[in-house]
Amino acid sequence: MPSPKRSAIRAPMKIKNSKSKKTSPFDPQAFLDNAGVAKKVTEYRRAESIFNQGDPAGTVLYIQKGGVKLSVVNGAGKEAVVAMFGPTDFFGEGCMAGQTLRMATATAITPTSLLVINKEEMLRVLHEEHELSDRFISYMLAHNIRVEEDLVDQLFNSSEKRLARTLLLLARYGKQDQPERDLPKVSQETLAEMVGTTRSRVNFFMNKFRKLGFIEYNGKIRVNKSLLTVVLHE
Repeated sequence: MPSPKRSAIRAPMKIKNSKSKKTSPFDPQAFLDNAGVAKKVTEYRRAESIFNQGDPAGTVLYIQKGGVKLSVVNGAGKEAVVAMFGPTDFFGEGCMAGQTLRMATATAITPTSLLVINKEEMLRVLHEEHELSDRFISYMLAHNIRVEEDLVDQLFNSSEKRLARTLLLLARYGKQDQPERDLPKVSQETLAEMVGTTRSRVNFFMNKFRKLGFIEYNGKIRVNKSLLTVVLHE
């Protein structure tokens, strides 16, 4: 009786790794340096105006160090802070989309160093450097989502939550690089302006956060990750 045919044993198929290489995080400073963008450096003191609501819009600004608040004022003179920016952030980019006048006022909240780039120069580089242009657009989309979140925060959250979120943003939580636990020197008056409340309320909540171990507050402000619980708590 003929023996049954043995089925051929095939070696396991090697599957090629289909994972594409991870794209490195967008580095704005490297983008500006490598693309050869013509720019100038401008220094601002704390509380100094960078541009005002209604000014001509013709430049994009990049923060090397320091911090900036963006605020709007209504006809009755009431001010609302709609966004906050820190190192490695761009702002004033509305001019690239045809905005002829500044829609808000930008003010330095600490001593701040800015790179100032003409709109035409930034558009030239983005047209010539396609890969960098794609990454810059993605970066700016994420940046604009953050601005919308800032506005929602101002409209719907309590002053305690707004203060906690402000401290976390100043500490760079959520950024791709490592967060800075020690904040740049910022006064309670400045925090009150950013949050949209009084200095006494800021002082009350800062003491509360310190007692709960969310921050260390002794001249300098050191933010602990546990402060997120204030923002996430319903």
